[in-house]
Amino acid sequence: MGFETIAIEDRGAARWITLNRPRVLNAMNRQCIRECIAAVVEAGEAPEVRTIVFTGAGERAFTAGADISELRDFGPREILSYNRDWLDLFRRIEACRKPVIAAVRGWATGGGTELSLACDFVLCTSSARFGLSEIKIGVIPGAGAGVRLTRWVGRLRAKELLMLGRLLPGPEAVEWQLANRCVEDDRLEEETTALCAQLAEMAPLALGAAKATVNIGAEASFDVALEYELQEFVRLFASADQKEGMSAFLEKRPPRYTGN
Repeated sequence: MGFETIAIEDRGAARWITLNRPRVLNAMNRQCIRECIAAVVEAGEAPEVRTIVFTGAGERAFTAGADISELRDFGPREILSYNRDWLDLFRRIEACRKPVIAAVRGWATGGGTELSLACDFVLCTSSARFGLSEIKIGVIPGAGAGVRLTRWVGRLRAKELLMLGRLLPGPEAVEWQLANRCVEDDRLEEETTALCAQLAEMAPLALGAAKATVNIGAEASFDVALEYELQEFVRLFASADQKEGMSAFLEKRPPRYTGN
């Protein structure tokens, strides 16, 4: 399908989704959010796609988050409907059985940080700036950042970001476990491409099972999480990839996974 606010590019088995509104620091209006939802659904259903990458057009921003000019005059009813689109996007990213990577350069404030929190891997540059500055414009994040942050980094750090609107540069984001690693700006695409290639060598069904197990296990009770992991493990033994992976191991050759 055609998109106006995002650009889609396949690089090998990786589907790159570029937030493409550089004049407004890739701020995401409702059209952009809905186009991202459609792009994630499309990539999730495409058998040739092994990984999904979110990045931003230009050098200045991943995304500055919500387009404030669009929602400034909203009342409670309008903002409720609008933010349900954000919630839908993040839940679809988390529910997608393929690895989703955020490649972050420049500003990643507000919804940009929320988007990265929903992804499985976050690679950033030294110029990256993460933060939840909504407190400075009289509101709070409304698409799960308060919940995700608290569970990811703990109450004290979550409150520091949410209540002070503090910005974290790339290296500090890694220290706070908001990013996997920080690289120089000119190496972001290279590092992201290398990660995509590494993930593409893995069995797709097993990757999906691992992602779901971590996401469910982080929220469910211990016993429920253990049972969920067991069921994901058992289902993989009905796959051709499990037979191929174990056969390749015993035969000392590289596996050839098909996602079946």
